[in-house]
Amino acid sequence: MEYLLSTDNLTKQYNQQKAVNNVSIHVKQRAIYGLIGRNGAGKTTLMRMVSGLSTPTAGSYSIFGKNACGTKAATNRIGALIETPGIYADMSAYANLHAKCLALGVRGTNTEQKLLQTVGLADTGNKPVGKFSLGMKQRLGIALALVGDPDLIILDEPINGLDPQGIVEVRNTIECLNREKGITFIISSHILGELAKFATNYGIIHGGQLLEELSMEELLEKCSHRIILETPHTPEACTQLEKLGITRYKVTDQATIEIFEHLDEIPRLTKTLVNAGISINGIQLKQQELEDYFLGLTGGIASQKA
Repeated sequence: MEYLLSTDNLTKQYNQQKAVNNVSIHVKQRAIYGLIGRNGAGKTTLMRMVSGLSTPTAGSYSIFGKNACGTKAATNRIGALIETPGIYADMSAYANLHAKCLALGVRGTNTEQKLLQTVGLADTGNKPVGKFSLGMKQRLGIALALVGDPDLIILDEPINGLDPQGIVEVRNTIECLNREKGITFIISSHILGELAKFATNYGIIHGGQLLEELSMEELLEKCSHRIILETPHTPEACTQLEKLGITRYKVTDQATIEIFEHLDEIPRLTKTLVNAGISINGIQLKQQELEDYFLGLTGGIASQKA
């Protein structure tokens, strides 16, 4: 399968520390790729390399199967909003876009106003950007990244610090661009519950390394509803589960079984186990959230940001 963007063992080393260590990600065209990782995991460093803002120590990356490392392909086909938008606070949104168009040699007819319309800032007039809300500034940052009609837009923590209304506005902007213009996105965020509302694929990074890539469908399966059964007699309990026709289960440790079917039959299951003389320390229906899955994968705790 040909990907819009793929990296091949991409590495960035500072002195003896590898901020990104042999990372190979695969981003399909028209995907919204959620890049998940704690602060310092290497997300921003990876984004800077694939957007052409930083040179890899080792490895390479390709756009539509063609090597883009050290070429102008990244600049021409990738738009990026890394960390905070690079804007002139005393200028209007239109003037900021005009400056970016001049810098990139974009001479389209009324390009600036079209981009403002796209991100919902068409009515801001001559208002200085310094007086914009944080959400408005983020949407202007997305408009700036759109200059030059890139195939891929990279957004680093685009909803960080926004109020609920600002989060909705930015999310709607991204979804609209993806749906109507077919733009592919790579988005990092530590607000995993929000990212789960619109990302189509995920890459999980920890300590500079890629732990896992998975689609939304695969994530939903991993985070699906399940029965958590706690018993000191797991072998005997498994035998009883199979007698009930339950085959989709997993023994996660010596005292815990996760059951993925017959979820509405907890009373029947409990009665069967008790009648068979099997002790039950606990039984409950649970759905693992994205945050729980991430923290379990990285060995984190709930209070840590991703």
